Amino acid sequence: MYLNVNFYKKMGKLFLTSLICMLLIGCKSSKLPTTKYSQFEFPLPKLNIVNNNLEIYLQNPVKCPLRVWIEAKDNKFQEIIDEINPIEIKNHSDTLIRVNNVPSIKNFSWKYRLGSVSKKIKKIKVELPFPKNKEYRIIQGNNDTPTHNKDWSRYAIDFSLKINDTICAATSGYVVGVVDKYKYGGEGDKWKPFGNFITIYEPDSGIFTQYAHLVENGSFVSVGDHIENGQPIALSGKTGQTNIEHLHFNCLIPVSNNEGLKSIPITFKEGYQSIELIENDLVKK
Repeated sequence: MYLNVNFYKKMGKLFLTSLICMLLIGCKSSKLPTTKYSQFEFPLPKLNIVNNNLEIYLQNPVKCPLRVWIEAKDNKFQEIIDEINPIEIKNHSDTLIRVNNVPSIKNFSWKYRLGSVSKKIKKIKVELPFPKNKEYRIIQGNNDTPTHNKDWSRYAIDFSLKINDTICAATSGYVVGVVDKYKYGGEGDKWKPFGNFITIYEPDSGIFTQYAHLVENGSFVSVGDHIENGQPIALSGKTGQTNIEHLHFNCLIPVSNNEGLKSIPITFKEGYQSIELIENDLVKK
């Protein structure tokens, strides 16, 4: 038997090189991003003291109501400001709030949440979030483990869209949030802040829809765009808290908790109910 030693040496080097590349790619994809992106740019609140009165100027850059909380390290200042927290700003507008007898301002921060809890929510039917004549399986239903068992995502549905499959708007409305700069996904809560998604507000009903795990640079829309139901808006992917390519779809309404929104049951125009859909069910548009 003749053995070509040089051939086997070359094959060994090739295998080793391939193995190193695979390990490097794996390490790269499992490393958490260092940058956190916001779904829209929120202008810095302006706080000024004028004749011992506090003036708070706030801007809402999106086409849905916003609730804004001002927070401070000074307890006395916080007690005063809590009397007006949260401050609600109407769609795409600004507001000036005056608070009497505030002698000074120390370090402050803020947070915002989408929507108004005072708006009456209307029940609506939504379309399946993919093109007509397509069908996909359910890979996780409502109130299910590992990620659909909390108020934020209790009635969400995961559809088996593949990477670069087209996502369509389930409702008409306005785009109020877009993140599409992340490239990878992974297991565990640590990956939750690093997924790409789109948020759309349906103003008549007061309902928000979210489309998550988009591919990097996979959004077709921008904040402020008006969207028609059925319109292609993005490409599906595998970013954020997942190691499986799919589309995470959720309908949400404003509530008075830390997250600001909660998931609600979904009725699809095609006849499906989110509370009835379970893993491996096939749905068709």
